[in-house]
Amino acid sequence: VEDVRSLEGFLFSGTYVIPREAELGTVFETLLTAFTQNVDPSILDGFARQGLSIYEAVTLASIIEKEAVVDDEKPLMASVFFNRLEQGIRLETDPTVQYSLGFQSTTQSWWKSPLSLSDLSVDSPYNTYKIFGLPPTPISNPDLNSLRAVAFPAETPYFYFRAACDGSGRHKFAITFEEHLNNACE
Repeated sequence: VEDVRSLEGFLFSGTYVIPREAELGTVFETLLTAFTQNVDPSILDGFARQGLSIYEAVTLASIIEKEAVVDDEKPLMASVFFNRLEQGIRLETDPTVQYSLGFQSTTQSWWKSPLSLSDLSVDSPYNTYKIFGLPPTPISNPDLNSLRAVAFPAETPYFYFRAACDGSGRHKFAITFEEHLNNACE
């Protein structure tokens, strides 16, 4: 049994009909049951093929959940993260910094955007600009598409991605850092 430090990541996103008088335990049980019903043996096998425990896979899927706007890019993002992990390169992903910063009272938001350079240096075990590997726990509750992306990532040579400049929510992917810099918005 893995050392699960939080239910975050395992509370399966979806629409539920829960009686108003339901106790908190019933709500958690409903969400956790949905997780186990949706994360089928093929997904679990995919996690194992990637060399990840369930907890590690959910942690990575939680990052993809916060990075992706377009579902069909999730397997591409997973490939970037796997490529970086395999090469010992920090993930350097903004949602982990946003999670590190916590609630922003000035904007009444949990997800500060845009991030400043000083934000990227925040001292936190979640800040993947400073730490190598995965953060200690999931940072969100991933949907099935994010979980499947981790189980079945695309095979790409990419090491970088950044938001496209067209407002579509899509990303531009790059192999080299120079190419990544050239993908910046003007």
